[in-house]
Amino acid sequence: MFSTLAVVLPIFALIFTGWFARRIGILGPHATTELNRFVVYLALPALLFDIIAHARWSEIWQPGFVASFGLGAGLVFTLTILLRWRRPLHLADAAIDGLNAGYANTGFVGFPLVLATLGAQGMTLTLIATIITVCIVFAIAIVLIETGLQSEKRRDHLVLKVSLSLLRNPLLVAPVLGAVISLAGLPVPAPVESFLKLLGGAASPCALVALGLFLAAERKPGGRKIGTITLLVGFKLVLQPVATWALATFVFGLSPLLTHTAVLLAALPTGTGPFMLAELYEREADTTSGVILASTVVSILTLSAYLASIR
Repeated sequence: MFSTLAVVLPIFALIFTGWFARRIGILGPHATTELNRFVVYLALPALLFDIIAHARWSEIWQPGFVASFGLGAGLVFTLTILLRWRRPLHLADAAIDGLNAGYANTGFVGFPLVLATLGAQGMTLTLIATIITVCIVFAIAIVLIETGLQSEKRRDHLVLKVSLSLLRNPLLVAPVLGAVISLAGLPVPAPVESFLKLLGGAASPCALVALGLFLAAERKPGGRKIGTITLLVGFKLVLQPVATWALATFVFGLSPLLTHTAVLLAALPTGTGPFMLAELYEREADTTSGVILASTVVSILTLSAYLASIR
């Protein structure tokens, strides 16, 4: 439990920093939006490009692990969208809720936690999970959000408008360019790599500070839906790891190391990606911030319980 707590404490510290800075007036009411836009348009694209451009596909090609973790996240993501969209809820809101339930915090929590509990042998697997989460699942959510926000009824016009929106979205363009660099075997010049490391390194901490700023803002009573937050946290911390374990054990027959790593990563709390989209598109930000905060707190217990069970 203490190893899990040591990993998540910096997350709470960064969220509290944003909250405190807003409460005492160091940062103003527009800071949340501007800081979030910095993450979405600059820092996170740099991080995504850097991750993909340096990925060695021969090392990360683990079909069973990819299928177990990817399908586990995909099943929860899809199930959540189907449940929430039927309410009826707007497709854009349902897509963000799908991210809330299926977007694991592999980057900020996954790497240090796996290193502390499973060792360096789990680092490549964590990278695979990060690529699946922040590139594939994230990209699908953006496509659904953009589709839901377009009011064009003619299908050909709708496809054109959505395609143009996606082509202008740096969160999709950056990993695609990174993949081109990686597949072509082109080196990233040292000055460019230093630039990407510096800019990309700001993505997670700035997103967490932005979350704290948002939590400190005045809002109307009843803005958060406790029932929805509870459902999404349950899906994230219980359903996704259970589904991943079932796939890894009964469908793909993974080794104990691969299975434990996949389940541990699936059991991570919700990352900041959903909040960045919720704030950017002005959808479900109250619910999303509640899910991130609650899942991070509760995961201290659920992750510790799982780690105790495999020792």
